[in-house]
Amino acid sequence: MKRIVILISGRGSNMEAIVRACAAESWPAQIAAVISNRPGAAGLAFAASHGIATAVVDHKAHASREAFDAELARVIDSYAPDLLVLAGFMRILGNAFTAHYEGRMLNIHPSLLPAFPGLHTHEKALEMGCKFAGATVHFVTAQLDHGPIVAQAAVPVLPGDDADALAARVLAQEHRMYPRAVRWFVEGRLAVDQGRVQQLDDEAQAFSL
Repeated sequence: MKRIVILISGRGSNMEAIVRACAAESWPAQIAAVISNRPGAAGLAFAASHGIATAVVDHKAHASREAFDAELARVIDSYAPDLLVLAGFMRILGNAFTAHYEGRMLNIHPSLLPAFPGLHTHEKALEMGCKFAGATVHFVTAQLDHGPIVAQAAVPVLPGDDADALAARVLAQEHRMYPRAVRWFVEGRLAVDQGRVQQLDDEAQAFSL
């Protein structure tokens, strides 16, 4: 039974999708805790209502990124996770933190990486005239929004799209893809070789609308 800790900063809709899929599909896993860096994160209430332990490590209460990272790692490790899942966690994590969880930390980013790392991904896709946009699940490394790619979902950019419309279409695919990728990890169905991720059952790692 794998133990999963999920980090959020807001409403945590991807966290909700993972919690629901874990229960509905009877994964060999337990959501051990949901942790936020913001005391008012709406996702904490959802987690608590599903009997999941919650905690807050407020980044504003720490004088440096290193101090915040150290306290966050201490709280995470108190739940003995096999996998750490970032689900809308809006803090940049330092090298020591990412090294500590190397190979057992996943993130989802709302672009087709390596395109558009960082913020405002949907605005950038529209500005560049992209015909497709999407999201990427990847293992976290010290380099922001990089790391071995586990899965990607693509959606068409439609005439008349604004950033909000495109974001909503991408988010719907995130809710399909992220639980699948987490399940692959907990079932031991992923392997990383020379920076590339293989799905050992040859299940498709690309999703589309």
